[in-house]
Amino acid sequence: MKKVLLAAVFLTGFSFSYAQEAQTKSIDPKEDQDLMTWYHKDFSTTKVYGVNTANAYKYLESKGLKPKTVIVGVLDSGVQVDHPGLVKNIWSNPNEVPGNGKDDDGNGYIDDVHGWNFIGGKNGDIDIDNMEVTRVVAKYKSVFEGDDSTKNKANQAKMPEEFALYMKSKELFNKKSIEAKQSLQTYTMISSIIPNMVKLLGGKPVNAETLQGIKPPTDQKDAIALQVLGQVSQSPEFKGKSSAEFEKLMNEQMKEAIDHFAPQAKQYDLSYDPRKEIVGDNYDDYSEKNYGNNHYEGPDAEHGTHVAGIIAGLPQGKEIQYGVASKVAKIMSVRTVPNGDERDKDVANAIRYAVDNGAKVLNMSFGKPVSPGKNVVWDAFKYAEEKGVLLVKAAGNENEDVAEHLAFPTNFKNVTDEKPFVNNVLVVGASTNRNNELRADFSNFNKKMVNVFAPGEQIYSTVPKNEYKYLQGTSMASPVVAGAAAVLLAYMPNLKPDQIIEALVKSSNLSSENKFPEFSQAGGVIDLKKAAEYAYNTFYNGKSSGTVKPAKSVKKTVKK
Repeated sequence: MKKVLLAAVFLTGFSFSYAQEAQTKSIDPKEDQDLMTWYHKDFSTTKVYGVNTANAYKYLESKGLKPKTVIVGVLDSGVQVDHPGLVKNIWSNPNEVPGNGKDDDGNGYIDDVHGWNFIGGKNGDIDIDNMEVTRVVAKYKSVFEGDDSTKNKANQAKMPEEFALYMKSKELFNKKSIEAKQSLQTYTMISSIIPNMVKLLGGKPVNAETLQGIKPPTDQKDAIALQVLGQVSQSPEFKGKSSAEFEKLMNEQMKEAIDHFAPQAKQYDLSYDPRKEIVGDNYDDYSEKNYGNNHYEGPDAEHGTHVAGIIAGLPQGKEIQYGVASKVAKIMSVRTVPNGDERDKDVANAIRYAVDNGAKVLNMSFGKPVSPGKNVVWDAFKYAEEKGVLLVKAAGNENEDVAEHLAFPTNFKNVTDEKPFVNNVLVVGASTNRNNELRADFSNFNKKMVNVFAPGEQIYSTVPKNEYKYLQGTSMASPVVAGAAAVLLAYMPNLKPDQIIEALVKSSNLSSENKFPEFSQAGGVIDLKKAAEYAYNTFYNGKSSGTVKPAKSVKKTVKK
């Protein structure tokens, strides 16, 4: 699911909040090149919890290792494959002839040159889709709460698992749909009074002195504007801004909020379902896999393009941004995530497609609270495990313990299980560049079910229209780790997924800040150079063949 996290405004007097996905920080990237690449920093020399990218490459090359290209599948909203910062690192299917309308390689997908789109069809591409709780309520409402109470009770007794899913979904649906409606109303109202706030400032900067000099307004709209202005002025993003800067920033923030909440009228509409008309598959048939199209970008590829750049972006022109695996990775775009919740059938097929077409690392920056087709996704997890493919997954952005609030797809079938049912899934929380607030305040966590943390706040990367942007979320932390895994695999190609996970967990830079050690299995932030040293010394025997010794401590690591 593509979600939004606005970083700027916390208006405690109004009913809105979100601790969700990625959104811009109000930073001019041209003003601070150091910030643009902070997540690559070496903690030992800078005391900033970056991932030590450059030193990792130096270490691996010092051992005489020669990298092999690693294909990384980006299962996301789509990728602008011709972005100047990505185009040289986009995967091309060697067995497919572009644009001839034929399935040259016989894999069931016509002209899949740079990947595939499982949320499109001959009639276009899905942009807005339902939330999963909406789909569940729409499917089962008449079954469990229809007009015939006797039949309802019989169905509830006959289908206990489905009924439990329905009741959980109904509770979330009722809560979230109301919150979305109220939030849209709130932000629309705030947007409408921006001119009033600017008028009250009278051309003066946003600070305590200016606010103290404003006489209490008699006009009701001005009075509300002053209340909002007082609260907004407490945010570091607004404090000290000129009147013109304040107006520009407020308009940007409110537009982003409204653009996020407006589509939720469809996401929570029980009668809305774009699937049949656009994709045209039999959605209830989970065995069906040959549907979709080759539109790699789709209607809104901001999220996926940003993720791709974190993994494999390349400097170009005046842009210095580069991905963690920029020297070794190629990006395969597998469009899976709409503006709404991803569907289990698509997730399962996307995993299998990426695995079958050579991807060795898959990034999955999405999640949802319920999963009707979780078994088909779990089957795909097992398929990837059998093929030696690592799945890197974002922990989620609700600031919750994932043992108490599951974020599907999960590698634990039950929260009481001692260990995951597969050994190839790496779950990632988001860290910051502030040592006194190392866990990003939106990041999910759990000592057993989250493996590592990685930079996920103020991350600068590629976005559509050949542009760049700061975004934040565990969606950004996950590709940092996917890129790190790709680097290890490029130089030591026989490493197994569980060995990569062990190397990253065991070598993380630990922190005693607040409760940080309790937030993940590693208790720290990944360090790619240390992970490379660990993997080389623990698993790699130093021969040019890249032979890997059997892992002896993986089981113990996973049980932590």
